[in-house]
Amino acid sequence: MACDLWLVPLVDVLTHSPENPFREDLGRYNAVLASHGLPEVPIHPYVPGFTGTVEPIAAFDYDSLHFLRRAYMLGITGFEITPVDALGGDYEQLLEMFESTAEQSHLVWHFDHAGAYVPVDFQLPLVEDELLAAGGPLGSSYGLLRELSAVAPVLGIDVLNPPAPTRPLGPTQLEQPFGPPLDDFHPYARERHAWAGLFAAATRSVTQGSMVVFA
Repeated sequence: MACDLWLVPLVDVLTHSPENPFREDLGRYNAVLASHGLPEVPIHPYVPGFTGTVEPIAAFDYDSLHFLRRAYMLGITGFEITPVDALGGDYEQLLEMFESTAEQSHLVWHFDHAGAYVPVDFQLPLVEDELLAAGGPLGSSYGLLRELSAVAPVLGIDVLNPPAPTRPLGPTQLEQPFGPPLDDFHPYARERHAWAGLFAAATRSVTQGSMVVFA
C-alpha cells in the first residue's frame, strides 16, 4: 500500500479561490491553531512567474513509513536501533508502551493516508475532534524536520546531502506497491526511502511556504 506526498503552495491566488479544494481544510487548521494561541497558516502574495501548482513531491509504501517511525521511536526511547526485515509485534508494543511519547512526535502521530503538515512551528502535533474527523492530527513541518534530522545519522544520512525522494509519475493507487529504489542495498533502505520523501517535502514546505498533504 502506498501514499503520495503533495505540496500545496500557500499563495493567495490559490488559497483564496472559491474552487480551492483545500479551502475548508485551511479554515479548519487556522481555527485549531488559533485555539492553541498559534499563528494562522501563512499565505503569501502571488509572484509573477510562479504557477502555484499543486504537485506530488514523493511517494512511498506504508511499510517504509512504519519502519522509519519504528527507528525514530527506538532512538527517542533509548533502545538500540537495528535493521529488521519485517515489522513484528515489537513495533506495536513500542507504540503501546510509549504512547505518550508517540503522541508528541510529528513523524509518528500522523495518519498514513491523510492529514497535513503546515509551515508553522509548534512543539506537539495538534489533535482535535474536528481534525480527526477530517484527516487526522495536524503536524508542523518544522517539527517534522527536527525529528527527521535527529534520526538521520543512524540511517547513514547526511542532512546536508540528503538522498533524493522517489517521485511518482502520476497519482499512486492505494494498493500499488511503492517500495525503496531497487539499487539501494543499505540495511535501512526502507527507512531511508520514507525519510527522503518526508525530508524533501518538509524542506520545501518551510522554505517555499507550502503545505504538505498526505494522499
